[in-house]
Amino acid sequence: MLFWHVPAPNEALLISGSKRQKDAAQFRIVTGHGSFVVPVKQRARVLSLALREAEITEECITNQGIRLHVRAVAAFKVGDDSVSIANAARRFLSEQDNMEALVGRVFAGHLRSIVGGLTVEQIIRERDRVAQEIKDGSHAEMEKLGIVVDALEIQEIEDASGYISNLAAPHAAAAASQARIAKAQADLEATERELAAQAMKAQYERDMSIKQAGYLAETQQARARAEQSGPLAEAQAKQQVIQQQTALAQHEAELAAQRLEAGVRRPADAEAYKTRTLAEASRDQARFTTEAEAYRKRQMAEADRDQARLAAEAEAYRQMTLAESDAKATRLRADARAHAERAQAQGQADANQALAASLREGNQEVIAANVLIGNLPALVDSAARGLAGANLTVLNGTQGVNEIVAGLVGQGISILDLLKKSVASSAAPSPNGTAQGSLEKIA
Repeated sequence: MLFWHVPAPNEALLISGSKRQKDAAQFRIVTGHGSFVVPVKQRARVLSLALREAEITEECITNQGIRLHVRAVAAFKVGDDSVSIANAARRFLSEQDNMEALVGRVFAGHLRSIVGGLTVEQIIRERDRVAQEIKDGSHAEMEKLGIVVDALEIQEIEDASGYISNLAAPHAAAAASQARIAKAQADLEATERELAAQAMKAQYERDMSIKQAGYLAETQQARARAEQSGPLAEAQAKQQVIQQQTALAQHEAELAAQRLEAGVRRPADAEAYKTRTLAEASRDQARFTTEAEAYRKRQMAEADRDQARLAAEAEAYRQMTLAESDAKATRLRADARAHAERAQAQGQADANQALAASLREGNQEVIAANVLIGNLPALVDSAARGLAGANLTVLNGTQGVNEIVAGLVGQGISILDLLKKSVASSAAPSPNGTAQGSLEKIA
C-alpha cells in the first residue's frame, strides 16, 4: 500500500512527526514489521542495519621510533537495540554512505595510539592483542555512535626502514644453515652407505675366494687319501696291535702292583702305624707325668713361700706391736713422773705460800693443808711406784694419761678434804691456848 511501509530484515524504519511523550525519542523506530505512515503529517526514513566494512590504512610510529605502515579491516554495523539505532540515526541517517570513512577514522586514531605504546616485535607476534585493545579503546565512542564492532583484524604491516626484514634475517640464516647441515648429513650418510656397500661387496668376494680355495684343498686331500688308503690301512692295523699289546702289559703291571699293595705294603704300613701309635702314647704319658710332677712341686714351693712370708709378716707385726706397747708404757711412766714432779713442785710452792699466810693470819686449816701438801709428793710417788709395775693399756693416747692423772689428783683432793675435816675437829684451842701442839702432831 502507498501509506503502509515495511522495512527489510536488515533495515530500521524511522517514523518522525508523531506526537511523542516527553521522555521518549523524537521518532518511532520500527523493525521486523510494517507500520502505517500518515502522509504530510509523518515522514518515514530507512536506516540500514547491514554489516559494513571499513579499511584502515595508517602510518604509525612504535615506541622504538620505527615508522610502520599498518593496514587493518573492521567489520561493524548499527546495533539492533533501539538506543543504538537512535544514536546512529541522529549521526549517520543522512550520511549512511560515508559511515565507513567516519568509523575508519575513529579506528585509525585508536590504532595509532595503541601501536605507539608497543614494539615492532609485540605488534607482529601479538596481533590479536593489538586488535582487542583497539576494540576496547573505541568501545565507548562506538557505543555513542550506535556502532557494534563484530571483528577487527590487522592484515598487513609494512616497514620502510627494513627493521622487520632484519628481524627475519637471523631466522632465515638459521633455517638456511639447518638446511645446509641437513644436506651435508644426508650426503655423509649416503657416502657411508656407499662405502659400507663396497666393503660388503669386497668381503663377499673374499669369502667366495676362500671357499673356492677350501673346496680345492679338500678335493686334493681326498685324492691323496684315496691314493694312500692301502698303506695307511696296513699302518693303522699295526698300530692297533701295538696298542693292544701295550694295554695288556699295563694291565699285568697293575695286577702286580695290586698284589704288592695287598700282600706287603698294607701289612707293613699297619705294623708301622701300630708301633708309631704306641710310641706316641708312651711319649704322651711320660710328658703328662713329668708336667704333673713339675706342677705339684711348683705348687708346694709357692705354698712354702707363702707360709714363710705370712710367718715373717706375723712375727714382724708381733714385734712391732710389742715395741709400740713398750714405747707407750715408757712414755706413760715418763709422763707420770714428770707430772708428779710438777705437782710436787707446785704443791710445795702453794704450801709455802699458804703456810706463810696462815702464820700471818693464824688459819689452822691452811696450816693443816700445808702439812698435807708437804706429804703429797710422797703419796704421789708411792702411787707412781704402784703404777710402774702395772700393765696398763691406754686406749686414747695423751687424753687417757691425763684422765689417769686427773683421777689420782682427785683422789688426793678427796684425802685432803678428809684431813681438813679431821684437822678442823682436832684444832680446838688447847688448855695452853695455842694450836701448836696439834700442828706438831700432824707434822
